[in-house]
Amino acid sequence: MLVTGLCFIMVTALVKYMGPRLPAAEAAFLRYGMGLVFLIPALGALRGMQLTSRQWSMFGLRGFCHALGVILWFFAMTRIPIAEVTAMNYLAPIYVTVGAAIFLGERLAMRRIVAVVLGLAGAAIILRPGFREISTGHLAMLVAAVVFAGSYLLAKVLADEVRPSIVVAMLSIFVTLGLAPFAIPVWITPTGFELAILFAVAIFATAGHYTMTLAFAAAPVTVTQPVTFLQLVWATALGAVAFAEPVDIWVILGGFVILSSVTFITWREATLNRQITPNANATKV
Repeated sequence: MLVTGLCFIMVTALVKYMGPRLPAAEAAFLRYGMGLVFLIPALGALRGMQLTSRQWSMFGLRGFCHALGVILWFFAMTRIPIAEVTAMNYLAPIYVTVGAAIFLGERLAMRRIVAVVLGLAGAAIILRPGFREISTGHLAMLVAAVVFAGSYLLAKVLADEVRPSIVVAMLSIFVTLGLAPFAIPVWITPTGFELAILFAVAIFATAGHYTMTLAFAAAPVTVTQPVTFLQLVWATALGAVAFAEPVDIWVILGGFVILSSVTFITWREATLNRQITPNANATKV
């Protein structure tokens, strides 16, 4: 998870360094389009898959949701400090909790309600409406967290029906297809330097997802989840050193509150699972 955090921080740093010259939709499309090279090892599994029309529809919907989230994330990344993007990204698991109750019929127990309230309080601390200007970048991240949560909920359903490798591969394909209609109308010819940066983004993003999967396989989420807070620490340090962004104590505090709520619900769910099934592997993802 330490390596995962470093990989994802490199992703944000590279996008920030590249700047806003390329439209967000085009930059996201190029990142995912070049990332398709990493699907080559999965071609055999893709050729042999047999999906129902419902599953195809769900993959398409997930691709659209994730594509929209990626566009909004690229937009926000070039307009607000790295630390704020990182902290507000922690809202996605909070929205997943609400969405699971609304769309998947999961019970919204008191522990989950407390976690949701704390998460929203953390977002309010970061944004401080009435005390600071809320930019389009902040609004973009708020919406991005919602659509990313929708993507994760669809992944949860599909993962119970299709092999995980297929779920990951189909996400890359459908996100690339979903980004194309947004990218083509605003297309600006990228420079070789910009293409190199976006390919590096694809490499670090893929590596981050891979090391995160290794972490989930090696330890319970109650162990790995708190480590993700280091991403906010690194993002704040990187923003201050590399991009001269001021350190905002309210962003750190709000991010801590949001991640604390996520960690609490993760720990509580794992504790209840152990009480129901003593198998040590039951708490691992």
